[in-house]
Amino acid sequence: MSILSDLWIREKATQTGMIEPFVERQSSDGVISYGLSSYGYDARVAREFKIFTNVDNAIVDPKEFSLSGFVERESDVCIIPPNSFVLARTVEYFRIPRDVMVICLGKSTYARCGIIVNVTPLEPEWEGHVTLEFSNTTPLPAKIYANEGACQFLFLKGDQACETSYKDRAGKYMGQQGVTLPKIKTAN
Repeated sequence: MSILSDLWIREKATQTGMIEPFVERQSSDGVISYGLSSYGYDARVAREFKIFTNVDNAIVDPKEFSLSGFVERESDVCIIPPNSFVLARTVEYFRIPRDVMVICLGKSTYARCGIIVNVTPLEPEWEGHVTLEFSNTTPLPAKIYANEGACQFLFLKGDQACETSYKDRAGKYMGQQGVTLPKIKTAN
């Protein structure tokens, strides 16, 4: 398995729509950087946020997720309460090739402020807006800036295409739009 370069990412993004919208160069003037880098792509966070709150004493249950456990905001800035958590999504829509796995790492600018960004791997032939998980590990309120960089995606090419892709098995998060909450797949 090898990591793929800016040349490959640019080609796939522009020819097959692997990343839309696609920013061909790092943008960093007065913002947290985003766009194409040497061996990855720095994605932006959109203006949609779901902020976890305990106002209604909700229990976080991944099998029966309650909408009363968070408040929704659409804004250019999101304030994460101390020791709290926010769901957001990428501005970019991704379409992953069958022979590629994508790993995501948080931006160092946020990490150095105690803000951790988590994303599970993007599997072969998955597509959608990526749901981003932001954790504020500090005892202070923390800011997230919409339309600026949040995380970096690294594209890894397998030595052969997989036998069964995310699309083949009809993964539950296929084609997600907006901030997507936890789901449990049920038999029909």
